[in-house]
Amino acid sequence: MKMKHSALVAFFLLFALFVSAQDASLLKPPKGSKVALIVFEDLQCPDCRRANPLLNEAAKTYKIPLVRHDFPMPMHNWSMDAAIIARYLDTHSERLGDAYRDFVFEHQLEITPQNLRAMSEKFAADNKVTLPFVVDPKGDLAAKIAVDKNLGQRVGINHTPTIYVVSNTTQGKPFIEVADRSQLFQLIEAMKRQN
Repeated sequence: MKMKHSALVAFFLLFALFVSAQDASLLKPPKGSKVALIVFEDLQCPDCRRANPLLNEAAKTYKIPLVRHDFPMPMHNWSMDAAIIARYLDTHSERLGDAYRDFVFEHQLEITPQNLRAMSEKFAADNKVTLPFVVDPKGDLAAKIAVDKNLGQRVGINHTPTIYVVSNTTQGKPFIEVADRSQLFQLIEAMKRQN
């Protein structure tokens, strides 16, 4: 009986890995791009803060898009609020939303649930935008974050940051998870050669 149970557990683990690999095929570069970086991130995650400069540098070096997906983790007490503010700023321009995300990562160690709003208002004012009193009155921005989180769950994300190099190639593997960030540039180069 114990062996039967072990075989059943092994089958489901293999099936879960297969489904995750299949679902990662949902990750594609933006239209018009052959290769892109995709990251699932939490604005309060210390490792996301450490990865952010490298991702920006790689995107700039290789002139490829950096596609950010919000994946706020439940143990972080202000990450969802910061993601909502980032989404609000995205409505003005994605560049502004990304600049806010970079700002949050840069100041992450100073941010608390009590001062997030004030720091975000200052960032917005410095960029000639007014942060409304209620940033997401209808929950539309939270719904977009939920879509990102759902995608991440379908792909099999269980930690942040989770980084992929993706391509629109029809030959070879169209995505690679970056397990070792010291290999990021080599992975991008390999993916570009596939195209």
